[in-house]
Amino acid sequence: MGRAPLPQLGENLPAPGSESDSRLSSLLSHDPGHWYSEDELDAIEAVDVELALRIDRTQTLARRAANLPSDLDQAVDPAAVAQSILDVRRILAQDGGDIELVGIDDRVVRVRMKGACAGCPNVALDLRNVVERLVRSRSPGVQSVVNEF
Repeated sequence: MGRAPLPQLGENLPAPGSESDSRLSSLLSHDPGHWYSEDELDAIEAVDVELALRIDRTQTLARRAANLPSDLDQAVDPAAVAQSILDVRRILAQDGGDIELVGIDDRVVRVRMKGACAGCPNVALDLRNVVERLVRSRSPGVQSVVNEF
C-alpha cells in the first residue's frame, strides 16, 4: 500500500543556524514523501520536542486524509502488555518504585504505581515517558496507560 506524501513538512523544519540545526539535520529527511518511524521521532524528540510533536501530528493528519490504518487499528496484545509491565517493573525497582498491571479495558491499560512511585512528583512523567512508551512500542494498539490510585 503506497503512502501519501506529507503535507508541507518543510514548514516544520528549524530555522537555519539555530543551535539544534546541526543535530537535527542528520535526523530529518527533506523528502516530502518520507514517513518517520517511532524510533526516528524519538530521536528528533530528544533534540526538539515541539518539532517531533508537529511532525507526528502532520503524519497523523495525512494518514487520516489518505484513510490509512493507524496503530490504533491493531489489536492489543495482552501478553505483550504484561511483559512490558514486567520490564518496566525492573526499571522502576532501581529507584525503589514498583508497578502493578490492574487490567486492560478496550485500548486503555490500567496500572497502579507503587513503592517510591506512589508519592513521587515525577510519577506522571514516568508513566508517560517510560511505561506508556514501552507498552505502546510492544503493543501499538494501546491507546493510553493510566494510573489507578
